[in-house]
Amino acid sequence: MTLENIQSTLIQGIASILSKDESSIAVDAPIHTLGIDSLGFLEILVFIEKTFKLQLIESRLDNKDFETIHALASFIHKKL
Repeated sequence: MTLENIQSTLIQGIASILSKDESSIAVDAPIHTLGIDSLGFLEILVFIEKTFKLQLIESRLDNKDFETIHALASFIHKKL
């Protein structure tokens, strides 16, 4: 899976979770500006684990990996 595919999949999933249009979510925008609450954050983590078959607790995911969609996609791309 390419980095671009991962970014697109993340945007689709996050847009669905937040009930937003995919076009309103930019890959380089800070994730915290999307209006994600704690439940939404957990939903995103579950989405990532199911979609990409990753165990995030064991993957050494940290705050910098959640700065932007691009940063998160890059982290996932390295783990796949």
